[in-house]
Amino acid sequence: MADERIYRDDEVEEILDLAMSTHAAAPRPSSPAEGLTLAQLQEVAVEVGVDPAQITSAAHALDLRQSASPRQTSLGMPVSVGSTIALPGPLTDSDWGSVVDEFRDALGSTGRITSHAGKREWTDGRLRAVLEETESGHQIRLTMRKLDAIVTNRLGIVGLLIAMVLLSLIATGTSPVGLELAMLGLLGMGGGILTVNKLTLPKWAHDGEGQIEYVAGRVRELVAERASDSTG
Repeated sequence: MADERIYRDDEVEEILDLAMSTHAAAPRPSSPAEGLTLAQLQEVAVEVGVDPAQITSAAHALDLRQSASPRQTSLGMPVSVGSTIALPGPLTDSDWGSVVDEFRDALGSTGRITSHAGKREWTDGRLRAVLEETESGHQIRLTMRKLDAIVTNRLGIVGLLIAMVLLSLIATGTSPVGLELAMLGLLGMGGGILTVNKLTLPKWAHDGEGQIEYVAGRVRELVAERASDSTG
């Protein structure tokens, strides 16, 4: 087929490494620089005594690459985590519906499905999943944000800034009676908010990345199963 996936030489090496991990004694076949199709890789596997199904699984694992997105921060504290899953091809409406069901099961939330500008999206307020086309194919971009932390960080900074202004008035002796209490209250509020976020947001980010990894894993399994069914 004209549109059949061609694996580059470096990808062939990676697939063979994955598939032959349990066949250490098997000789490593050479691969042409122009690459191989999945069918050709399976033929090579038979020649060296490797189950072609392992080649198929390794190829799907390579196709469904996942890369973690850099954490976004507010005042140096993590407030957003994410990951991107590269797909071997476009998802049908049925496949996308099955992926959304995985999100709903994993998060226990119905969420909301939207579609705009060639992108399909599902979000439940915590996790945002966007299916989009790229130059090399399709991908699902997963993002989890801690919006309340961004807001409270800003409130904390505002409280500290106002407290500093009040402190300068107190220092000049021009402040009205009782302003010291207001200044102390704002210092306590602002400092307390930032301290709590500083202590809790790293754990939130760690847990969020674990949750995204679980969801991404389920998506990878689902897409791999659909790909196996279509080639079976």
